[in-house]
Amino acid sequence: MHVLVLGSGQLARMMSLAGAPLNITLSAYDVTTDRVVHPLTQTPIEQTLDQAIADADVITAEFEHIPHDILAICEKSGKFLPSSEAIKAGGDRRIEKALLDTANVKNAKYYVINTRDDFDAAIEHVGIPMVLKSALGGYDGKGQWRLKELSQIDEIWTEMQECIAASDNQAIVAEQFIPFDREVSLVGARGVNGDVVVYPLAENIHVNGVLSLSTAIDAPELQQQAKSMFTAVANQLNYVGVLAIEFFDVDGQLLVNEIAPRVHNSGHWTQQGAEVCQFENHLRAVCGMPLGSTKLVRETSMINILGEDSLPQELLAMEGCHIHWYGKSKRPGRKMGHINITADYTGELQRKLCELAKLLDKEAFPAVHEVAEHIKA
Repeated sequence: MHVLVLGSGQLARMMSLAGAPLNITLSAYDVTTDRVVHPLTQTPIEQTLDQAIADADVITAEFEHIPHDILAICEKSGKFLPSSEAIKAGGDRRIEKALLDTANVKNAKYYVINTRDDFDAAIEHVGIPMVLKSALGGYDGKGQWRLKELSQIDEIWTEMQECIAASDNQAIVAEQFIPFDREVSLVGARGVNGDVVVYPLAENIHVNGVLSLSTAIDAPELQQQAKSMFTAVANQLNYVGVLAIEFFDVDGQLLVNEIAPRVHNSGHWTQQGAEVCQFENHLRAVCGMPLGSTKLVRETSMINILGEDSLPQELLAMEGCHIHWYGKSKRPGRKMGHINITADYTGELQRKLCELAKLLDKEAFPAVHEVAEHIKA
């Protein structure tokens, strides 16, 4: 079985590693350079996109921001999963919000802004404080503003107006500010036959809008809420593959923050913590295979490595510590890899996170230090 992945980053890389034991081979299409490459070595494969599509049994995607003309070509082949509709929902917050409303899934009150009059209407409808996000593009905290008081309106509108004018079909989505207790996410998969499996929820800590640490948690009531909402969204899209949904936990009630129609950063812990990881389950789903078990087999936390290309050697000697590098050149803030730390029980995992904090730089890994300080308190 051969799978063509739209996108050639670390998610395609990890899918390739997960697919090899199942005799599933992958090639990756870099949409920015119009090149087909090997997802591990990045070695160019002398094929056009049309040739790569013809050679593939299945086509899938590792990210949402794919040009619509490429999506259309892949959809026309009859091989593309989950679907161009799903990918567009993940890449356009207007479509995403409409999807959540149609699936009757709770999310923050919102308003779409194209003009200054819309901005005024959004302030009236949503209220202050509010969070403003570009409809297209924008991730890891980029393309976002927070309106806290009336004195900010003119300055923020000037910046948003520039954002809207900078690209075609751009808009801003204003969302009600939610004073949440914590952020959690659910990663799951839906098969071609409609079967749904979900992993345990992960509790996420973000720093400057970028995911820093995810930990699998045992929260039965939240888990049931999340699975119900996941199933509603997946069924609405007739989804096939792995889908991630990020939530705000507000006094034990979940509100959807956003969806990601792909394998997801907050699901990297499944590589060591689950019976079958998210990357394998995505390939199983799109290739029409039975879905694998999502059972938690050991307590696990995932720590993103941001802008660092080396780690203390002592980490390799830690029991239950697994390092995953992405083969990227160093750049400030760039996702260079991640660490999965595992344990047999919660107390042991907490102890290991405290050990990590002693070895990792506080500025580069603030969430690990934050958690360690909380554990010690």
